[in-house]
Amino acid sequence: MTPSKKSTFALFFGTRGFFPASLIAEARETLPRVLSELGHASILLDADATRYGAVETTAEGKIYSDFLRKHHGEFDGVIVCLPNFGDETGAVAALKDAGVPILIQAYPDELDKMSPALRRDAFCGKLSITDVFRQYGVKFTTLKPHVVHPVSPAFAQNIDHFDRVCRVVKGMRGMVVGAIGARTTPFKTVRIDEVTLQKHGITVETVDMASVIHRVKTLDDPAAMEAKRTALLLAAAWQDVPPAAFDAIVRLSVVLDQIIAEYGMDAIALRCWLELQEQLGISPCVVMGTLNDLGTSAACEVDLGSAVAMHALHLASAAPAACLDWNNNYGETEDKCILFHCGPIPQSLMAEHGQIVDHAILATSVGQGCSYGCNAGRIAAFDFTFANVLTEDGRMRWYLGTGTFTEDPIPANYFGCAGVAHIDHLEDVLMHVARNGHRHHVNLTPGSQSAVLQEALGYYLGMDVAIPQRGCTC
Repeated sequence: MTPSKKSTFALFFGTRGFFPASLIAEARETLPRVLSELGHASILLDADATRYGAVETTAEGKIYSDFLRKHHGEFDGVIVCLPNFGDETGAVAALKDAGVPILIQAYPDELDKMSPALRRDAFCGKLSITDVFRQYGVKFTTLKPHVVHPVSPAFAQNIDHFDRVCRVVKGMRGMVVGAIGARTTPFKTVRIDEVTLQKHGITVETVDMASVIHRVKTLDDPAAMEAKRTALLLAAAWQDVPPAAFDAIVRLSVVLDQIIAEYGMDAIALRCWLELQEQLGISPCVVMGTLNDLGTSAACEVDLGSAVAMHALHLASAAPAACLDWNNNYGETEDKCILFHCGPIPQSLMAEHGQIVDHAILATSVGQGCSYGCNAGRIAAFDFTFANVLTEDGRMRWYLGTGTFTEDPIPANYFGCAGVAHIDHLEDVLMHVARNGHRHHVNLTPGSQSAVLQEALGYYLGMDVAIPQRGCTC
């Protein structure tokens, strides 16, 4: 589902006894206030729970660890705030079992306040804590600049990055993805190992397509159908769609909503042909696009890997994700290609409202007028992050990268919804996709999220992450 709010943080204040108490008091007032201004809730130890409400000793670390245990589930990450040098032993005792991402923030010294009574030395203390955290296997986030004051714009940028990391880590742990229908035999490219997904905390729930079609045909929920009709009419242009096809699309959309709620699904991968065309006379593309716009990622062709990747992209950006084909070269321009799908693109990522049309390709198999539902149009121009994942030898193997949709022309008779993508080192990306057995789909979301995803997926969640644009495998 769409992230409804920003992350909540547990605040940890480190100290060394010979530094003045005023530094801790100042930080305990400043940091929660700044985070609140940035839209984040926070929790912190009572000021009288330890000396100054900070942690120095192992005993105080145990008090803080108990505090986190008491508030388990109420916070998404921990911010280690170092108003002064801090103490690494107390920090380890406090945070070795935190179980969430940890950001380490250290206050800068001021050149006119360097006397023993005023200096902080957090520049050095941060390195001591990161050193000992590494020794104990405590994972942490550290960002540029090395020291930063909470009221600075740089700190706000760091918090934005850390918030996104926390959302991805939290959202991927315990993710539920639905396989709606069986994989079609020709699409061996989207095969995936459910047991490997489960070992990484991702559960696959399966629903037979026969059950879905039966529920569509027998649906009796006038209120839900009326609300869905209104929503779908706002999502695209429907003027040439037969009423029976529109009614079936409405019914399918309501039924998928019900299934997603029943199983608590975060994303789905749908068998989109040929039963829906043969038995209901529709294609589900526009329904999937509306799901993506509402925050439930929906991938085509029972591509569970793409559904998982879309959910990760969505968590990082808090914007919709889309599943597309690596589809066409763009003339002889090596760093450009056409990314396409039949019409499941979120409306918010399209240049303008699309037109619901018959599936021009499937019509050759099922006949004209039996596959309405493709939302045809043009993808808007925006910067994006792309990703996909496969399972291999018990590991989840990702690739990430960034690109830009341009306003370059596409032939007027091009079917579906497409955009011209400029991707630096595109040939290297395609070589990586081919050599490593990745699928023909690629998933994307607006913005530059590679650093967030690399840290969340690779570092915190222990998956394999490659960024072929820069020759990096992490």
